[in-house]
Amino acid sequence: MASAAAAVFLIWLVYFKPAAAEQQAWVAYLPWCNAFFNALSAYHLARGWAAIRGRRILSHRSHMLSALVSSTIFLLSYITYHALHGDTKFPRDLGWISKLYFFTLVSHVGLSILILPVILITFALAFMNKFTVHPKFGRIALPVWLYVSVTGVVIVFFLKAFAS
Repeated sequence: MASAAAAVFLIWLVYFKPAAAEQQAWVAYLPWCNAFFNALSAYHLARGWAAIRGRRILSHRSHMLSALVSSTIFLLSYITYHALHGDTKFPRDLGWISKLYFFTLVSHVGLSILILPVILITFALAFMNKFTVHPKFGRIALPVWLYVSVTGVVIVFFLKAFAS
């Protein structure tokens, strides 16, 4: 339920809330901050996966918590950017590039909404020492979360390269 409410809020924030009349110059740097925190999250997810495959539990725990913190900072930066800037329009007349961008965007947004509760359940199971169930959720959460983190970086590069 909280994930659905967050999704509705973010859709309103990005697509319906009017942009602020005047912006501070620092707001223009937030998409790069967003990309950085998504990339940092992806890095920690990959390292956390490698650590658990090597049975290095403390390293796994550290990397997964770092991924969660990175993703949380990303979300705060993302909300700040869209609250102050509004939506960035991507051109629809770029042929296959536009199609690739919109596919990436839709899959990124859709999966980010769906995976959030799974991520939170996975962390809750770990904190409750439910290590018979935790890996089952982790096997779902990890690849989807990694995809969402990487495509978040790709989306910023698409927007910086092609949007006006």
